Parts: sequence; C-alpha cells; structure tokens
Amino acid sequence: MADPYYLTTPIYYVNDRPHIGHCYTTTVADVMARFQRLVRGQGAGGDVFFLTGTDEHADKVVTSATAKGHTPQDWCDRNAQAFREAFAFMGVSNDDFIRTTEARHKDRVPVYIEGLIKSGEIYKGEFTGWYDESAEEYVPEAAAREQQYKAKITGRPLLKRTEPCYFFRLSKYQQVLLDHITANPGFIQPDSRRQEVLGRLRQGLNDVPVSRPVTDDPATQWGIRVPGDPAHRVYVWIDALFNYLTVVDTPQRRRFWPADVHLIGKDILWFHAVIWPALLLALQKSGPDFGWVGLPRCVFGHGWWVSEGQKMSKTLGNFIDLEKLEAYAKWAPNKEKIPVGLDAVRWYLVTQGPLSGGDADFSHAKFVEVYNADLANGIGNCASRVGNMVEKYFGGVLPAQAPGSEVGDGFEWPSLVRAAWEKAAAGLEKFDLAAVLGAPVELIRHVDQYINATSPFKVAKTVETDPGAKERLAAILCNCAESVRVASVLASPAMPSKMGQLWKTWNCEPPAGATLADLCVFGGRHSLRAGQGIAKGEILFQRANAGDPLPGAAGD
Repeated sequence: MADPYYLTTPIYYVNDRPHIGHCYTTTVADVMARFQRLVRGQGAGGDVFFLTGTDEHADKVVTSATAKGHTPQDWCDRNAQAFREAFAFMGVSNDDFIRTTEARHKDRVPVYIEGLIKSGEIYKGEFTGWYDESAEEYVPEAAAREQQYKAKITGRPLLKRTEPCYFFRLSKYQQVLLDHITANPGFIQPDSRRQEVLGRLRQGLNDVPVSRPVTDDPATQWGIRVPGDPAHRVYVWIDALFNYLTVVDTPQRRRFWPADVHLIGKDILWFHAVIWPALLLALQKSGPDFGWVGLPRCVFGHGWWVSEGQKMSKTLGNFIDLEKLEAYAKWAPNKEKIPVGLDAVRWYLVTQGPLSGGDADFSHAKFVEVYNADLANGIGNCASRVGNMVEKYFGGVLPAQAPGSEVGDGFEWPSLVRAAWEKAAAGLEKFDLAAVLGAPVELIRHVDQYINATSPFKVAKTVETDPGAKERLAAILCNCAESVRVASVLASPAMPSKMGQLWKTWNCEPPAGATLADLCVFGGRHSLRAGQGIAKGEILFQRANAGDPLPGAAGD
C-alpha cells in the first residue's frame, strides 16, 4: 500500500483578492491530490491530505480593516471566505483550510517558539538593517544593495530600521542545508530553483529576525505573542510557515508528516527552501516532543503568469482575476451557445501553466488553440464519434467482441495504453502534470488515427454483404471505446466534471477503491464489458470559434 501523501499550497495573504496566481497554484495542487487519491484507490480521501488556507497576521490587515471600518478579525473573516469561495468555484478538493487566526494554529505556534528559545536556537538581540514594508520582509544588506535598496516586487524604497527582536540561528545551518540539498536533488524543484538556492546558500547565511516589537501602533499588536515576552510578536512569515505543521500536529494526523510537496510560487522560495527546513532541523533538537518533525520531501517553486505577453497590471487592464476566470468558464464561443466550462479553464491552467520553472503567458488565442486541439477536437470529439457509432451500429450496447488487437491495423492497443499509463506515472513522480496530462491527449490522438485507418463507418456499409464485417466493426469499436475509457481516467483529475459526465453516459464510472494502475489496464478487470450501454450523449466540448473573443478579454 502506498504511503500517506501530504500536499500543501502556500497560505494566501488575506488582504489580496483571489486571482490567477492563487487559483493556479491551488488548482495544480488539486489535480495532483486527485491523482494521488486515485493512485491509492482512496476515493475522496483516505491517505491523501491536501491543505490550503490564508495568512492573516500582517500589519496591512489592520491598516486595511481600519480604513474599511472593520475590526482586523472581521476583515480576515470576510476575505478568507472569498478565498474559500474562489477555490470552491475552481472545483478544488482540499481536505482542510487553515487560517492563522484560528486557535488550533495560534495555540501551537508559541509551543514551537518556546521550544526553540529554550534550546538556544532562538535568542534575543537587536536588528539593524533593511525592511521591505510592502512584503513585510527583512532584507539582508547584500540583497538590499543588489536591489538598489528598493522592494523587489513593488519598487518602493526599503526602510532602514533598528529595533529589538528575537533571532533564529540560521547561520549554523548553512552546511547541513548545502549537504542535504546536494544529496537530495529532488528536495528543491524544478532544478533551476535548486541551483538558485544553492548559489545563494554558498554566499553564506546570517541569523534572521523572527519577531517584531509591539508598540502603541495597533498594527503591531496584531499577531501571535512571543511566549514569555508579550512585548514581542512572532514575525508574520515565521508564524505563517508553521501552518504546515500545526494542522497535522494531532495524534490522528502526524502520520502525514513530513509533507511530500510544498507547492509555492518562486517569489517565496527562500523562506520555504532554506528558513523553513532550518527551523524544522532546529525544532528537532528542542526536545523529545519534536522528534517526529522531519524535513519536507520536496519544495516545488513554480513560475508566474503573464498576460498577453506582458506583466500583469491593473493599470494595463490585463490583470487576470477570479472574475476573468469565471468569464472564461461561462464563455460560449460557438453557435450552440454552450459554455466551454470550468474543466476547460482547469485544463488550460494546469497544462499550459508555469510549472516547469519559467513564466507562462495567459493568451486568449492560446486558450482557444489548446481548448480546440485537446478538448473539442480531442477527447470531446473522439468520445462523441465512438459513442455515436456504438449507438448507431449496435443499438447503444457494446458488442460481444472483447477488446483486443485482432483488428490492430498497426495499433497494438494493450501496449499503447500501457505506454500512456507509464508516461503518466513517470510524470507524477516528477510533479510534471503537463507530461501526465499529455498521456491521455496522445492516447486520444492514436484513437483518431486508428479510426481513420480502419474506417469503421465504411466497414458498417459492408455488413450485409461481408460475413466478417460485423465482427470486424465490433472489434474496432471495442478497441476505440476501451482506449477512450482509459484516456478519460487519466484526464479526470484535471476535468472531474466532464469525465464524470462521460462515465455516466458510458456506464463506466470507476468503482470505489479502484487504483489508477488497475483502471489503466487495457481489457483489465475494470474495462468496458460486452452488453454495457454506451450512448453518444451530450457533446463534452463544443469547438470554439477563434473569432468570437471573450467579452472584456485583453487583445479582443
């Protein structure tokens, strides 16, 4: 049996409104979680734990709440709900949603900090240096100089500060982190991120502040206090990182640690790939209560989205927010006025997104191209053709000809299907979802080529005159239908709604407990059976007209 699998997204800054960055990361995590549940045959849960949530203890939360006439907690409640609703719209199947203002988090963070203080891994001192107010992040002198003393994201001037605070002895972990990253190439992915971290690590590490002083300013009073010293609060980034631990620090959930993958954006790589592992290593030394706290297996830092070839900007009007994604899901660029649907948006994000390390362009023309090629002309059209022929030539009942390679015409279906499964399995090992989802696309392409090579519609015309034509036609359609079934299973984590629709039409919904490996065996125990009802059903994806732009889309 496969080991438990624990997958996290970052917890999202509650002052933001949900946009493509949040939805992308969380949708990618959702697709991987669904695959891992299938791998384990666990249905909707079992030994897979998928976490997301919101980061709520920032100074700007208080500032924004006050400006809007709300208390900080009320402001967080409202905005956290917006993220819940956004992820529900995107079809995300997270097992938990953590908020850093919840007691289960606020009560555990001081326990970790106290352990680190007692063991000497955290000590009191004074910080003098640069602070990025927009990111609420301390910036080392070398980095500040490299950035010309401006914030990396906003370009605003960095602030010079001197203030008392607690420090974490990050500097003592430089060599152990270098050794770990070098010995475990998969610890930081993709490789470009790994090299980035190694290069910066070799320049040396300084101890880092983990607290901020509490003053009369209400913004400084919002957060978790340092245990034993209420004049200090835990620095928001340290508070936030511990969420991955607080959620599973229960007798029922500790089996999920260490996390298999922390999926993040590249802008927060350093915190997750260096500071977080060092904190965990230090915590392990802080007493027997923390002996179970090991390092995560992988920190995966993906790139960013740009829009129509340009950096996203509200000023340019090319910012892709939740409303734009909703508009794409509702878009009906065909004469039938049938929406492309949410699954098409999920498919585009996951297959075309910046998972491999570089940035990705959300282009309207590219969306139409991918939608038509992979979905409308791909699995949608293929499933419709096969269902229509079974309905037309065999009354909607799969014929009593077992699937096989009797009518191969150069297509060895058991081997082709096995190759698709192996490609998908290899992609899962590397967190390469574009490769994983390329497997069903390629399999559908083989089915279309097979239909063109065998011409079942022509074979059907000879049934009355050729005694072997009926059997040949049955074998062709059985091969096609079984291959489409496997392709639908491989595509289902990205498109659960549309593939579920196909399964109902073909009466082939995977049984509870079936594993992905078993479901992807051509002619195996979960294959289509003779006598099974198969209908054409409604078209899964209507072809989009490229000349029918999304209302309000950039470039239309």
